[in-house]
Order: sequence, then C-alpha cells, then structure tokens
Amino acid sequence: MKKRNLYTIFVLLASVYAASAQQQPHHTQYMMNPFIINPAVAGIEDYWDLRLSHRHQWAGLQDAPVTSYLTAQGPLWKSGAAITGDEGGRAHSSAYTAPPAHPGAGLVLVNDVTGPIRRFAFTANLAHHVRLSERASLSGGLGVGMQTFSLDGSKLDFANPGDPSAGNGLGVEKRWKPDVRVGLWFYTARFFAGVSAANIIRQDLAFDDNRVITNEKRGRLAPHLFFTAGYRFRLNEDFSLLPSLMFRYVSPMPLSVDVNARLQYRDRLWAGLNYRHQEGVAAMLGVYISPLLNVGYAYDYTASSLNAVSKGTHELTIGLLLRNRNRDYAPRRSW
Repeated sequence: MKKRNLYTIFVLLASVYAASAQQQPHHTQYMMNPFIINPAVAGIEDYWDLRLSHRHQWAGLQDAPVTSYLTAQGPLWKSGAAITGDEGGRAHSSAYTAPPAHPGAGLVLVNDVTGPIRRFAFTANLAHHVRLSERASLSGGLGVGMQTFSLDGSKLDFANPGDPSAGNGLGVEKRWKPDVRVGLWFYTARFFAGVSAANIIRQDLAFDDNRVITNEKRGRLAPHLFFTAGYRFRLNEDFSLLPSLMFRYVSPMPLSVDVNARLQYRDRLWAGLNYRHQEGVAAMLGVYISPLLNVGYAYDYTASSLNAVSKGTHELTIGLLLRNRNRDYAPRRSW
C-alpha cells in the first residue's frame, strides 16, 4: 500500500473517531469517583472531593491512549450532621440517616490523547439531592460545557502534504462541540444505583472540511449511556465486600460490561478486581492515608493480541477531601 494511501486511511479513521467507544475514555477505578460518569453525584458527601487521575492505556504501544482528569464536587451547603459509627462498620449502617434535601455542584476537566488526536473537555455540573425516606435518597444532575477535538497534522508523515484528507495542512485542526450530560443517582447506606448519559447532543465530527467524506459517512459524536449499581456487604466489624457493575452502551458498539469487587478493611485499605467483558481484567489497590488524602492504583491486563506489544494499562487516582470537618477517611454515601 502506498504511503499516501496509508495515511489517507488513517486520517479518515480519525474523522470517524466519533464512531468508536473511545470518544469517552475508560476509567477502571470509576467507583473511586462515580462523579466522573454521573453528574448527579455532585454534593453527595459533607465535604468537597477533589480527584486527580492519570491513565496510561496499553503502555509500551506507541501513540496509545493517555487520559488525565481533574474533578471537584461538593455540597453548596452542608448536607447533614456527622454520621456516627466505627469507621464504616456495622454501627455506621445502623446509624445512617438520609441527608436533608440539598444542592451540589462540580467541575470536570478531561484531557484524552490518542496519537495525533486530542480531546479536551470541561463541564460545570449542578445536582440536587432529595430525601425519599429516612434511609434513602435520590439525586439528579446536569452537566454543561464544551469539548474540543484536535488533530495534530505535524504528527502525520504525508507523502503528499496537499492530500485533501490532511485538512488545511500540517497544523492543528480543532473542532469545538458542546458537551452535555445528565444523570440520576439513588443511594442508601448499603445500596446505590445510577443511570447517566454523556454526549447527549448528537453531532457531526470530521477534519476534512467536507473534501473527502460524504455527509452520509461522516463521523458523529454518539450518546454514551451508563448504568451502575452496587451493594455493601458487612462481613464483620472490620471487613466489607463491595461488589458493583457498570453497563456502558454507545451505538453502534456492542454493550460493554464491567464487574467489580472490592474488599475493604475499615476505612483504611481496600483491594479489588475488575472484569471487563471480552477486554480484560484489572487488579486494584487503594489506601485512605488521612482524612485529607487517599490514593488508588489499578493495573489492567488486556485479553487480546495487544499483549504482544503492550505492558498493560496503569491508572493512578489521588483524592483530596477538602473542608472535611467530620474527618471522614472514606466516603459515607458514595462508596
């Protein structure tokens, strides 16, 4: 295949980047920060939760996806008094009461790079939590912002710089698009379930300035649908088992299923496993260092031929709990 044709195909694939599930990056440790996929979580705790995450997918493979994000979310006013209990033990579950109605807010910044393609997105989020009963709550959230998709032509080695598939040349092509997401989150002391959608405004996305791809075959930003649920089992005074799952659907891709299980020792240490259907498994470990700081790490093993050139996927997440007057080590309502 001629070099020109090879890179023409590559840029055409970049133009239909919106047809792939990688429009929204994967997050193995999504349960450490459910706000990253559901805006209704904003303000669920009595403090402001700041999260920094860096994910290097398929390490060792050139131009593999690298994703970083920063989120900040918390209540616009205190959502309730301190929850008594022995570091999340049985006493916590028996003493749990749903917080009163209150609003929450949050901010999401995401930088996702795959080869010459970069997606940067920022959204401002609002949520409102209502008390359904003494032990159950429901929240709804909305996130609105912008996202930019960039194609760096300088990273493409075209045999013919005038190739129309290269857009306007070898510079950086950018496309700005609105970013809107919505969600619902139901939670009690031991159970949660959430549904959310990202990219809910379907939009065209291409870099060829209408010179190569026909309207019928242009790339599009597709809505991403998420469903998550989990339950906390008390094994004894010290240990809890927290299984959860996530369904993710992006048309026309097949349904993606994540199954998680975490074993947590009090509010100090947890270890877990993640299975992603037909994609691989991951091992996870987290430490609640203090009421201010916690850290989580995940290593993904890919169950595909990529293992021949990849050293796996590494994901690090750091959490800061600001204005944490109750001095909670671990989340009480968004575990």
